[in-house]
Parts: sequence; C-alpha cells; structure tokens
Amino acid sequence: MDVVQADPEIMGGKLCFAGTRVPIRNLFDYLAHGHPLDEFLFDFPTVTRAQVLAVLDLAREKLVASAAAAPPA
Repeated sequence: MDVVQADPEIMGGKLCFAGTRVPIRNLFDYLAHGHPLDEFLFDFPTVTRAQVLAVLDLAREKLVASAAAAPPA
C-alpha cells in the first residue's frame, strides 16, 4: 500500500497522503504546534490513522538511517 503520493495534478505536486489532497506537512505542523493526533484525524477525515502511523514510521526510519550514515561529529 502506498502511503504518500506526489502528483503535479494534486496540490501542485506536494507530498500528500495517498488517495487524498492532504499534504504530509499538515500532519507535522499539527504535531509541532501541540495538536493531538485525534484532532488532525478529525480535521482531515480522508486520512486514516493507519496512514498517519505509516508516515510517522517512515519518517522515523529515514531519520534513523540518515543519522547512522552521518559522519561522527
């Protein structure tokens, strides 16, 4: 299952939750401003909890991989 999509015909090519017009950035903005996940899901009903958890897991994996590949300080 694809979790994210970037299509120039949808939201100008911004990275969105697959099958929606909701940019991934919206999730991180909500969380960064202290809003709970349930509020995000309520405000964006086309996004599922499973999609959000998959995106967060993907972001975690990318951060961990990036940190592991970075040269020591």
